[in-house]
Amino acid sequence: MSLREKLQESATPNTTLDVFGKHSQVNQTRAALKARVHGKLLDMIDLSVMERMAPEQLRAELKVLVEKLIVDERMALTDIERNQLVLDIQNEVMGLGPIEPLLSDPSVSDILVNGYGEVYVERDGRLELTPIHFNDDQHLLKIIEKIVSRIGRRVDESSPMVDARLPDGSRVNAVIPPLALDGPALSIRRFAGVPLALKDIVANGTLTAEMAQIISGLVTAKTNVLISGGTGSGKTTLLNIMSAFIPDNERIITIEDAAELKLQQPHVVRLETRPPNIESKGEISQRALVRNSLRMRPDRIVVGEVRGAEVLDMLQAMNTGHEGSMTTIHANSPRDALTRLENMVGMAGLTVSSKALRQQVVSAISVVIQIARLPDGKRKITSIQEITGMEGDMVSMQEIYAFRQTGVAPDGTVIGRFQATGIRPLFVDRLRVRGIALPDGLFDPAHYY
Repeated sequence: MSLREKLQESATPNTTLDVFGKHSQVNQTRAALKARVHGKLLDMIDLSVMERMAPEQLRAELKVLVEKLIVDERMALTDIERNQLVLDIQNEVMGLGPIEPLLSDPSVSDILVNGYGEVYVERDGRLELTPIHFNDDQHLLKIIEKIVSRIGRRVDESSPMVDARLPDGSRVNAVIPPLALDGPALSIRRFAGVPLALKDIVANGTLTAEMAQIISGLVTAKTNVLISGGTGSGKTTLLNIMSAFIPDNERIITIEDAAELKLQQPHVVRLETRPPNIESKGEISQRALVRNSLRMRPDRIVVGEVRGAEVLDMLQAMNTGHEGSMTTIHANSPRDALTRLENMVGMAGLTVSSKALRQQVVSAISVVIQIARLPDGKRKITSIQEITGMEGDMVSMQEIYAFRQTGVAPDGTVIGRFQATGIRPLFVDRLRVRGIALPDGLFDPAHYY
């Protein structure tokens, strides 16, 4: 039976659609009627038929069917309400229901659903409550199941927490009862359809053109870089932007928990971890992927974020001919980032002295870039530091550029400036050997930006 036939049959007097009946229609509010129409249509649609239809064909078919139901059931709707009902149902069937318009809004970077009645979004780094809501917890749970089923995952009481991603690469996390006490919680971290370029983040004040010149030179000259920052600070975005300066003639392997990077080079192999199945088997960790990547003849390895034992293999790769590799780490400062690297190596079960471990870090990583989200929601590269070696048992670092906050404006905007520290980094000579000459004026502390 076709999709049209199924829905036409559901609208005949012999079916149990009392929600569309005259007495029921009188007693139901318009909002409740729309919610029930959504639910009934979702229950009656043959998913196997729907999957075989082209998107535009399905959208047109749904429009015809919903409008027929509106006419057959004599629903008292204005043209605006009629069009909105059609759009809502198209979003339910083909998209993610009430939050589908948010996914089409390029200004929205995060969508946070706290139960069916509360949906927040982040715009320009600031959270705001929206008037959007789901019908009930079951409606929200159905949307979550639709998301995770697309990539072969499941979410239920036995597995109430899941990471997934949308077709556009946006990262999704869902937690349902019994872990979520107030109903299902859904978080979507969105990514720009068109990846940002270095010039874009220079224009919005994340860094200066002088800092951008240094960063692009570091990547081109195959310098190992660690990007450090907190949650939502823009680490992955910066990593993706920096990767644009990798030459097209190099073979790049990316390794991620959830595929977010969108490299533009022609020779890229993307690897993604796999969680354990319901029997707690079949897990493929980042460490296993990093180890395997060494057998794939990479010129560079890019790890989305190091979180555990894979950091040891990443450091060894950087030390054994895979120069120019990059990764990110959660940390509040460059010094904290190095401390976290040490702690993660301990997860690998390696028993070496702290000094030997730090020596490996020093030989592997040359530059640490710290990025932060400030109180006003703007992202800034707050520090660029070079690792210069060891002084006794301690790693020696020198800051090249920094963002100095000087105050806060009445509207909450952070006031500050970028400034060179006056130190001429050691990597200048490395870059010059590679044909990249940085003018000494870049490091003059007399210049404020």
